[in-house]
Amino acid sequence: MSDAVVPHTKAGAPSARSSSLSWFRRAVESDLFYSFRRSKLTMLAAAVTLLFFLLAIFASVISVQNPFDPAQLQLINSRIPPLWLADGQSPFLLGTDEQGRDVLSAILYGLRISLIVGVLGVVFSGVLGVVLGLIAGYVGGAVDSLIMRIADVQLTFPAILIALLVNGIVKSVFGDRLDAMSMLGVLVFAIGLSFWVQYARTVRGSVLVEKNKDYVAAAQLIGLPAPVIMLRHVLPNAMGPVLIIATINLALAIITEATLSFLGSGMPDTMPSLGTLIRIGNNYLFSGEWWIIAFPGFALAALILSINLLGDWLRDALNPKLR
Repeated sequence: MSDAVVPHTKAGAPSARSSSLSWFRRAVESDLFYSFRRSKLTMLAAAVTLLFFLLAIFASVISVQNPFDPAQLQLINSRIPPLWLADGQSPFLLGTDEQGRDVLSAILYGLRISLIVGVLGVVFSGVLGVVLGLIAGYVGGAVDSLIMRIADVQLTFPAILIALLVNGIVKSVFGDRLDAMSMLGVLVFAIGLSFWVQYARTVRGSVLVEKNKDYVAAAQLIGLPAPVIMLRHVLPNAMGPVLIIATINLALAIITEATLSFLGSGMPDTMPSLGTLIRIGNNYLFSGEWWIIAFPGFALAALILSINLLGDWLRDALNPKLR
């Protein structure tokens, strides 16, 4: 009786599945890098976006004053024009506003507030939408119908109206007890509730496709719990569209925050974001102090444009039909 020959591999040798996954990962990364490198516009947009994030991070180092500290503001320095104009004064490169705040310093600190609200709002909406989309697609039935009907109802309203509604309810409940940091949290919550639907519908569609495949059935057969199957096996297949939505929604979240602040429902004057600075400068536009609104508006437009260009590139680069 001869011994059965059992095929074996060398210790540490990757399996066929892991090798194919590694090859696929390298191919995707190579395609992304090649697509990024051949697009000069995308590289410029990435550089501008990175520059804005660095300026926001190091705002306290670059700025000549802390515009959030009233002790550093002097009304005698109010409405000074930019440095290159006749009445410009150093060190106010872009001039000052009506409170004596250096416009450049206010933009740097306001940029920090806008990016914090935008990033945290996208993270909150992404987590909420992904979780609800996984539950709706994997569980199905009445749970799926309930979540999707709520999503359908919310889609009938613009995101800015949802944010205004949430913001108004919170302000009516807490009133004057909301300080600047609490208002920042309210904006993150309001923006997050405004953008979760796109994530939920996208993830739900991916789950409906993936949950009937053999690897999900095998995971169920060996007794893996449903949360593990959804997070470890199903969710990675939907991360491409989720990443694209998050990039585009970052620009939308920043615009929504700026709109709320411009309407007076966002950050207060003592801790202004870019939208608050534009609202303040709008009061002096026709009196000749154009720099108070022009430079914050230009910074907001450049930031939104660069993020949108990155989102468009990422959408095209991850589209399998264009590979």
